[in-house]
Amino acid sequence: MPSTEIDKTVFEELKQMSGADFIGELIDTYLEDAPQLIKDMKSSLKTNDAEVFRRAAHSFKSNSATFGANRLSILAKELETLGRENKLNEIGGKIETLEEAYRVVAKELKEMDQ
Repeated sequence: MPSTEIDKTVFEELKQMSGADFIGELIDTYLEDAPQLIKDMKSSLKTNDAEVFRRAAHSFKSNSATFGANRLSILAKELETLGRENKLNEIGGKIETLEEAYRVVAKELKEMDQ
């Protein structure tokens, strides 16, 4: 099944740079960190803490881009920008969209780590 969310070229470059043995550890770390970053974004929305929100979105963006999850990275960048501009009231359903995209990326990464 071809990947739809992960840029294979970026992923393969990362795999070559980090080594086939280490890529699994990188994937595991990402899959552990991403749900916490989403949780941080949600909780900082409730407390209206734009800086915590921005930092979580920034980390999520960078981590996703590392694996070639480009659409997910773009979604996180939009959230990061809203946090930086202190426009948390404009986020609406964007976190849910991010979560849905993350679920697909996580599934693909697990399959690629076989």
